[in-house]
Amino acid sequence: MRKRPTILDVADHAGVSKSTVSLVLQRSPLVKAETADLVRNSMAALGYVYNRAAAQLRAGGVGLIGMVINDLRNPFFTEFATSVQMSLSARGYATIISNSNEDAELQAQVAGSMIEHGVSGLIISPAYGATDALFDRIAQAGLPCLQMLRRVDMRTDLFPFASFDYAAGGAEATRALLASGARNIAFVGGVADRAITRERLSGYLHEMQAAGRDPVVFHGRASRSFGRQTALHLARDHPGIDAAICFNDLVALGLHSGFAEIGRRVGTDFQLIGFDDIEECAQVYPQLSSVSCDIESFGAYAAKLMLDWLENNKRPEAEYRAAVQLVPRASSKKAPI
Repeated sequence: MRKRPTILDVADHAGVSKSTVSLVLQRSPLVKAETADLVRNSMAALGYVYNRAAAQLRAGGVGLIGMVINDLRNPFFTEFATSVQMSLSARGYATIISNSNEDAELQAQVAGSMIEHGVSGLIISPAYGATDALFDRIAQAGLPCLQMLRRVDMRTDLFPFASFDYAAGGAEATRALLASGARNIAFVGGVADRAITRERLSGYLHEMQAAGRDPVVFHGRASRSFGRQTALHLARDHPGIDAAICFNDLVALGLHSGFAEIGRRVGTDFQLIGFDDIEECAQVYPQLSSVSCDIESFGAYAAKLMLDWLENNKRPEAEYRAAVQLVPRASSKKAPI
């Protein structure tokens, strides 16, 4: 990653003094409008970003890390962000955390603000959409930036990517249901054609094909409401489906609730496995089986990657996949006949 442009670079490019550039950055009325425009054009050409907080951060000896998370309402991502923040705090770094709400435009806005306010690095669990301009800006600013859990920019030499081995998790869950005697297994949830959906779905499709079974996929939002609607739909229109692997635990918990509503017994009449193993999986009745992603340790790992990059100039490997493990509970263990 190239050296971040400085105020001196801007001054040389614009043909003005360093003090003039400083006045423009401070929006001083002492600078003529045409001179201010000249300086701002040079800033844009060089990719210079005004670091508002750098002096204060240097004086206080504190580094500032920006985190942009695609959906903080989802407990999986909340736990990830919390783990990262706590790990960074233990090393004396402050953290700014923003929720992009699965909105690429909002993501660009909050990340841009973080850059302007002097973050030392960015950790992004990205929303899907138009992201090229944002990552181009991060590259121009010379900031270390990690893509976590999702990859939207393929330049992993600039923006290293780390996530879980979702395909292996989907395969393990499918094998477990097949071994338990499930006859017709569906995959429920996940927006079609998104990379994260394809990854979680791929293991299921591979194992179903290997077993000579026909896959049945119901795409949709990764939400409880979609899961509940699907439970009612399965009971009404697909009574032969007796098991499901869900895109995430929220979908699975929605199915769990929908089946309870109509009197279909999870774990006996229908076998169910979620994905992510959020805390609630072990608290519902019957308890929900889930593919466990050790998100707490993964968050600490993300913090370590960023700190090694910042403090030791050790760039992370381009791609990393953490192992996952099925946690079987009552929802996928049929009672003996």
